[in-house]
Amino acid sequence: MAELLKQVDALVWGPGMLAFMLGTGLYLLVRMRFLPVRNLGYALRCVTGREREAGKIGKRGGAADRTGKRKGEISPLSSLTTELAATIGTGNIVGVATAMMLGGPGALFWMILAAFVGLSTKFAESMLAVKYRTRDESGSFVGGPMYTMLYGFPLRRMGRLLGGLYALFAVFASFGMGNMTQSNSIAVSFRETFGIPEAKTGLILTIMVILIVLGGIRSISRITLYMVPCMALFYILGAGAVIVLHLDRLPGGLAEILRMACSGEAVAGGMGGAVVASMQDAMRWGVSRGVFSNEAGLGAGGITAAAADTASPVRQGYISMTGVFFDTILICTLTGLALSCSGVIGMRDENGCLLTGTALTIAAFSTVFGRMGGSFVSMGIALFAFATIIAWEYQGECAFAFLVRKKRYCLLYRFVYGLITFVGAICTLEAVWDFSDIMNALMALPNLLCVIVLSGMVCREMKHYEKCTKIS
Repeated sequence: MAELLKQVDALVWGPGMLAFMLGTGLYLLVRMRFLPVRNLGYALRCVTGREREAGKIGKRGGAADRTGKRKGEISPLSSLTTELAATIGTGNIVGVATAMMLGGPGALFWMILAAFVGLSTKFAESMLAVKYRTRDESGSFVGGPMYTMLYGFPLRRMGRLLGGLYALFAVFASFGMGNMTQSNSIAVSFRETFGIPEAKTGLILTIMVILIVLGGIRSISRITLYMVPCMALFYILGAGAVIVLHLDRLPGGLAEILRMACSGEAVAGGMGGAVVASMQDAMRWGVSRGVFSNEAGLGAGGITAAAADTASPVRQGYISMTGVFFDTILICTLTGLALSCSGVIGMRDENGCLLTGTALTIAAFSTVFGRMGGSFVSMGIALFAFATIIAWEYQGECAFAFLVRKKRYCLLYRFVYGLITFVGAICTLEAVWDFSDIMNALMALPNLLCVIVLSGMVCREMKHYEKCTKIS
């Protein structure tokens, strides 16, 4: 069974899927006249509050209702921090290290390039989620790709089928990639760094998760509103210190990244040490790990965006797409530069095996922090992974509610989700990782199809918003 999952995982995340995701992003970017990239500064100003939201954009501008009143559950900033909590996870630490070991330092170049393309995909899926959101039986806003497919897809029966499949895959992904893999990463890192048994770590995590998620999206958003900026700043300062204290090696590291990203032949040496990789390897691992990091194309971020207290789907789309910037273009880039300029890529352990993943990142931070490097990385993994667990609960719960149509069953989902945290902490998860990867790919297929079909409407809404707000 485990071998079958590995084969299916390699198949669904092969060149075809990566080309589909990148191709969709490029298609949207060109059709949007590169506005997501051109207006990135405006989007960042919206996040910081320097751009105020207009009270009423008009019917085509996508107001929440005809009165222009905002009736979302959480603020746009809380929505973004919850989205970031779901995406800023072990991929920003472990994923970057793995990509740069398997694909060479050049993988970082393709990771950043894929992120710029992903801005358009993230914008479109989040904007659509807000536009087609609806109210549940308690009067709260709910949305996401499954509702976009249900209410916005031109072929209603096909949209209903695609929405149901997406929700089913999202529920399984929330248990796997959103929960078990994250809790396992925390438990393993705490055992290796601090000697704490996995069962103890799992028990504490389970109690914390249940206490937080029982309060719903408002409780989750309150935690992420403060937790995400603090943990991001904590990690940025640490990675920045590694780069600054190896500043003399930074030009060489950057040159090696560019050289190995664009070389058609297998190369090695320099900052790459014993790593041998081609342009194809760099592209494959850089793009795939970038997608895993920021989740642009999976559509899950749109579920949280739909709960935002906003009158304009387009403005929320701009705010949501900054998650790709913060997650990949900022944090993953800092991780990659820290690895490159510290000279640890290609290092081997005492058994002669190449360092990768967590061990490689710890080696980079240890060049500056000594033995504290392991503790620093472990705490970073714990913060990032725990934030992912609680944020994915809401996304999985909304998908679950879409399937069962009764909100009262969501309380059961929250308890089950909390208990699965403990299971993830004490289990070996190779098969779960493969299964989660497969669910992510299956989520992406209907989401990308829906975004392509509705891309014309997205462009019209964006053009109208730009005309009304006079973005400069």
